[in-house]
Amino acid sequence: MNFSWRDGNQLRLLENGDQFFPRVSAAIQRAERTLLLETFILFEDDVGNALHADLLAAAQRGVKVEVMVDGYGSPDLSDHFVNRLTEAGVRFLYYDPRPLVLGMRTNVFRRLHRKIVVVDDTLAFVGGINFSDEHNTTYGAQAKQDYAVEVTGPVVLDIARYVQQAMGSEQVTRRWWGGRSQRVAVNAMPGDAQVLFVYRDNDEHRDDIEQHYLDMLRKAKHDVIIANAYFFPGYRLLREMRNAAQRGVRVRLIVQGEPDMPIVKVGAEMLYNYLVDAGVEVYEYCRRPLHGKIAVQDQHWATVGSSNLDPLSLSLNLEANLIVHDRAFNQTLRDNLEALIQRDCERVNDEKLPPRTWWHLTKSVMVFHFLRHFPAIAGWLPAHTPLLSQVEPPVQPEMETQDRVEPDNEGAKP
Repeated sequence: MNFSWRDGNQLRLLENGDQFFPRVSAAIQRAERTLLLETFILFEDDVGNALHADLLAAAQRGVKVEVMVDGYGSPDLSDHFVNRLTEAGVRFLYYDPRPLVLGMRTNVFRRLHRKIVVVDDTLAFVGGINFSDEHNTTYGAQAKQDYAVEVTGPVVLDIARYVQQAMGSEQVTRRWWGGRSQRVAVNAMPGDAQVLFVYRDNDEHRDDIEQHYLDMLRKAKHDVIIANAYFFPGYRLLREMRNAAQRGVRVRLIVQGEPDMPIVKVGAEMLYNYLVDAGVEVYEYCRRPLHGKIAVQDQHWATVGSSNLDPLSLSLNLEANLIVHDRAFNQTLRDNLEALIQRDCERVNDEKLPPRTWWHLTKSVMVFHFLRHFPAIAGWLPAHTPLLSQVEPPVQPEMETQDRVEPDNEGAKP
């Protein structure tokens, strides 16, 4: 499924759960016909329970509600929580739920990492914010810094169509000749209010999001800011960042300085010398864990979504980003990032750079290649094909259900 740039959209940047959750709640409460929701994490905390109440009320007033959560990211939802929704007619699916093996979860690869909400095919939310308390700033020191986009306009129909096919509620039309990743969709007539929906799967669109980042860096003329929570990309993206900096583009990278997982900082630090030596400005966000996956280029281009620039997101996870071409949105996101740099970041200077020794270089090269390629190698190992599991209601409503549905955006091979 290929999408094109859509004109005539309206966009709103949402920062953290403080802005995101009230907007989503209000949209669900206004829903009249359909509601689609995909998320990696849904917890039974204050945020999850509030969402549960909104979904339940929408289903009870006749809205067709479909929800899909990831089996790895949301493994502990209670039967009571889910059954109340299915009793009301909500179609509730788990993406690849797997039992524990020796106390360990085995579905760490090929995760549903998207965060999408679509209401009545007219309003959508796309970003990196999960449904959990930790995305509200009131959560405390470990509250996550993150972003989403609220969008209305023609691109919403593309998002809705994709989610319906991903959930198996709409038939996928596949080309008989197959294929792998597609060419970057070109914006033939750049202007404003233009949006492209881009996704990554394990079938025909394995590197579409990465390709848009590469294209953006190659075309940058003045300025690029990338803020990414889990930054450990492949050589191509690192090379394009260096190339852009060396031809005079101001390239700034914001990574986690106070990570939620220490290994994240260890991986990013291995790349510092390579980037800084070429003129890339690297900043560590130190106020709290950074969870955003955003970027801006020059005066028009921007992206917000769920895709990190790390091996899992670029090689295995199911991801979705919006690519935006709009001066006002670019400026809003740029102002936010500039404020983060000035207020909450520390620049990586010579004192913060790892030692330049042969041992450190050798270790970095070995670890880089192992971490960069391990998820991709794991994805090709013999393994189950991820399935969708639909939860049947305790009391079956008058609707057709399927016990198990083969996901439409996953091929026989990972």
